[in-house]
Amino acid sequence: MDERVAITLFRHGITDDNKRGAYIGWTDTPLNEAAELATVDADQYDLIFTSDLQRCMQTAKRLFPNRKRIPVPLLREILFGEWEGKTYADLEHDIQYRSWIDDPFTISPPGGENYAQFGQRIEEGFKSVVEQVIESQNQRGIVITHGGVIRYLLTKYAPEKRSFWEWKVPHGSGIELEWKRDDLRRDMRCTSLQEVPITANQNG
Repeated sequence: MDERVAITLFRHGITDDNKRGAYIGWTDTPLNEAAELATVDADQYDLIFTSDLQRCMQTAKRLFPNRKRIPVPLLREILFGEWEGKTYADLEHDIQYRSWIDDPFTISPPGGENYAQFGQRIEEGFKSVVEQVIESQNQRGIVITHGGVIRYLLTKYAPEKRSFWEWKVPHGSGIELEWKRDDLRRDMRCTSLQEVPITANQNG
């Protein structure tokens, strides 16, 4: 058995709300019909996981139309509470919003999650993914999720330490992380990281 395990973190394709710069953590907005996605080889993945929000479910369906897709609600984007669906222009004069912009890792949106709550949820969700990959003795999995989720996981697992905002994760793209199986079981950082190669655009 190959002792290497790879998990790809893939950001959903763009939505109309993304295009207008709205905060859409748990808002269940659909994928833009013309959203471009990196092409992946569907046959190379043993298990396919996805956030349960439709922009991720629709991305997963386009990438893997004939495969079983496992929803993981814990891997949703951060909850923006009362700011859901609003833009910077809508909120720029809100005092709490200005405080959050200055310190997003301690201030939370009204009715939303703070960064610690978000991180705890993401770690729990990713743990369930890892357990399924390891217990099934599979070598490759993919998680279709959100930009904030991917940035959080990269700060925790990437071989090179970077801050949350240093990670650039465009819509419709993926990053593959590879571990030795025992290292992944012990929740260690991965041994290598690479972008999913873009060979073509999928437009529908």
